[in-house]
Amino acid sequence: MSRIGKKPVTVPSGVDVSYAGGELKVKGPKGNISRKIAHGVSFERDGDVITVVRANNSGPVRAAHGLMRALLANMVEGVTKGFTKNLEIIGVGYKAEIKGRMLVMNLGFSHPIKYPFPDGIDIVVNPKDRTKVSVQGIDKETVGQVAAELRGYRPPDSYKGKGVRYVGEQVRLKAGKSGQ
Repeated sequence: MSRIGKKPVTVPSGVDVSYAGGELKVKGPKGNISRKIAHGVSFERDGDVITVVRANNSGPVRAAHGLMRALLANMVEGVTKGFTKNLEIIGVGYKAEIKGRMLVMNLGFSHPIKYPFPDGIDIVVNPKDRTKVSVQGIDKETVGQVAAELRGYRPPDSYKGKGVRYVGEQVRLKAGKSGQ
């Protein structure tokens, strides 16, 4: 039995969880999220606690058991608190700014990089220090994907450390040329 799949998910007040027709819907104060339910997995509700139950012990169903429980817990947390990924831009002249629903980043290329906000995602740039970018939303998967795409435009350089990185990310710098 999956250790994660066995753990019950507590639903706080103000959050409505419904599952029917192969779809799981979570509605809360920050918004709504829906996701397809994996085959062979069902949910049992007992008051404000939901447990994930699997139909049999086949490999794919066992794998989906813990996955669906983790996804449900992330959906409940997303509609109550939300998720945030923080990025920092390091480099001389590297900066970001918001223009409408578009993030414009200058990362040392001959042109600025324009990134339109996906649905359900807010990107915030610190107005005093335009090298701090925060990606916020209610879907953990989408927040992480957007942060990874922004980091992918200029990943940290292994020699000088310039580029876009997550806050707190450790970048190991290589030694440069050895002079004689």
